[in-house]
Amino acid sequence: MRLNEIRDFDGPPIDGYGPGFFRVAGEVWQGAVLVHPKGVRGWGGYGDASALLALAREIDVLFIGTGAEIAHVPAGLRSALEEAGLGVEGMASAPAARTYNVLLSEGRRVGAALLPV
Repeated sequence: MRLNEIRDFDGPPIDGYGPGFFRVAGEVWQGAVLVHPKGVRGWGGYGDASALLALAREIDVLFIGTGAEIAHVPAGLRSALEEAGLGVEGMASAPAARTYNVLLSEGRRVGAALLPV
């Protein structure tokens, strides 16, 4: 699916997604990705908490895309992120990508950790 283009942003927009990939700022990433104000990189999934915790000073809200279906973010991960001062919103990856783009276009300090759909 292709998402709407964002022109005014302080971070890479998520341009689209499909089975097993995300397109972020024009570049295709296979597998899970972490998108934040300073860029994009591969993400190791729920076990890669350190990459998410490193964003605590850069963002206020982290959207965690749980894949094709909505699922609970593991309690230990959610607790660690919230203790670090991050707001955490878990949702399926497609709505997480769209919500990230909307808040990014509003100038909000957001990030998205997305599991593939």
